[in-house]
Amino acid sequence: MALLHWNFFSQALGVCASANVILPQEPVERGKKLPVLFLLHGLSDDHTIWQRRTAIERYVEPLGIAVVMPAVNRSFYTNMAHGARYWDFVSEEVPRLARAFFPLSDKRADTFVAGLSMGGYGAFKMALSHPDRYAAAASLSGAVDMAGRAHAPDRIDPLRRKELEDTFGPLEAMPGSDNDLLHLVDQLAARKRRPMLYQWCGTEDGLLEHNENLYKRAKKCGVHIDYSKGPGGHTWDKWDEQIEKVLAWLPLKGRR
Repeated sequence: MALLHWNFFSQALGVCASANVILPQEPVERGKKLPVLFLLHGLSDDHTIWQRRTAIERYVEPLGIAVVMPAVNRSFYTNMAHGARYWDFVSEEVPRLARAFFPLSDKRADTFVAGLSMGGYGAFKMALSHPDRYAAAASLSGAVDMAGRAHAPDRIDPLRRKELEDTFGPLEAMPGSDNDLLHLVDQLAARKRRPMLYQWCGTEDGLLEHNENLYKRAKKCGVHIDYSKGPGGHTWDKWDEQIEKVLAWLPLKGRR
């Protein structure tokens, strides 16, 4: 595999941005485009973390797939109420520029997104908001019910609440908004074209309630999610195991 450190100017952010890109070692045949996985980091991480903490390069080597890992700071992959337009950056600008720089397919059947924790929220938000663009999405230990926190403000540390309000705006306005994944699941239920969805969380993870809430909503409205949970907390040993399973689950052409 080839690991590229990609630095470019972002019009959406107004600053230079960074991403890591994994590409197959062998040259791409003329006219052929690679399937692509947009792989998203968590709240306290950056675009380098998946290579530093997992064997992602080894896992993708036999698959002939590209992996694009952008840095979004602590933005929750959202156009922040007081901050930069990270949703525009990750959902529009990064895919467009990545396909301009690298031989990546723009076909829905070849396009996937996955992430952990905050990145699990981002991955599902991208796929649920644009089911016409993504064939599959995976959330590992995802913070997938951020809107639900608005119903229990006493459970949020005041400093953390301020950060969340700087990101999302008033938390009380989140339920039913485009930042509410449970609301987006309801909307997906009315769509004929739906991405495959994979969700996992550890039973000792503080975000288990988030995941249970989303899965129950999806089941209630008839949206299928390949959901599982198992022993473990919010730790990299579990995410390393799970990302390998996600890669085996993806509907890559020629394998299924």
